Amino acid sequence: MADDQMTGLVPPLFADVPKSVSFKKLRKRIVRSALQAVDQYGMVDRARTGEPPKWLVCLSGGKDSYGLLAALIDLKWQGALPVELIACNLDQGQPGFPKHVLPGWLDKVGVKYRIETEDTYSIVTEKVPENRTFCSMCSRLRRGILYRVAREEGCEAIVLGHHRDDALETFMMNLIHGGRMAAMPPKLLNDAGDLFVLRPLITCAEDDLAKFAEAMEFPIIPCNLCGSQDGLQRQAMKAMLDEWERKKPGVRQVMAHALATVRPSHLHDPRVFDFAGLALGGTGEDDPNVPF
Repeated sequence: MADDQMTGLVPPLFADVPKSVSFKKLRKRIVRSALQAVDQYGMVDRARTGEPPKWLVCLSGGKDSYGLLAALIDLKWQGALPVELIACNLDQGQPGFPKHVLPGWLDKVGVKYRIETEDTYSIVTEKVPENRTFCSMCSRLRRGILYRVAREEGCEAIVLGHHRDDALETFMMNLIHGGRMAAMPPKLLNDAGDLFVLRPLITCAEDDLAKFAEAMEFPIIPCNLCGSQDGLQRQAMKAMLDEWERKKPGVRQVMAHALATVRPSHLHDPRVFDFAGLALGGTGEDDPNVPF
């Protein structure tokens, strides 16, 4: 059980939150979704004894990463998340980046943190040709730096704020542009096999996180490197999903359910289903939703 829960203290982050019923429901929905993801995808070993594992929580200054950190703090306060949290911001050297915002806020809410400064902005803007997006190179550089920081801090996991809508947009990008069926994994073991990459908000709706950030008055820092570029494939996927949602409310949640309800025998990849091994007289299955 967390120390602050045992003493009855509320974490400073939640000392002055709205008292409305709607906010309480919103907060509960986000935190419950995070806890379900933690348990469903085995992000923590609840049978583990001794020192708790350390998680490096990536904090960009956007609504999603603030919401992630808040949800994890909430779970830790409840005694439902036996881990040590370390917030980490990567200052990428963007012109005009307000360096004081995150340290000031993290000090105020009493969260342990590390600010890592690496001028990836200059590298990306120099190497990427004009009219090309920065996302791919920026992501690779950021990943390598965060892996290093996690190892230096003795962390076993890097925790990211990607949500349900991010996963759906990634799925659509892979389907339409990449020719493969893949989204964002809730839990991933890195290539070196020494760090997990976790996404506890993977079933949370982006709209909920936006409302939560506004209610909590998080000091949002906009991304002026890649997020503001026009013509990104991800923006096109988001617009398409928005249109589908407008025509059929709730379609995003239906699609998210599909990502967790896979039927390998009804896809076409022999690496995930043994079509050649099917034999007459064996155990079969029905085919009710596929036309003859």
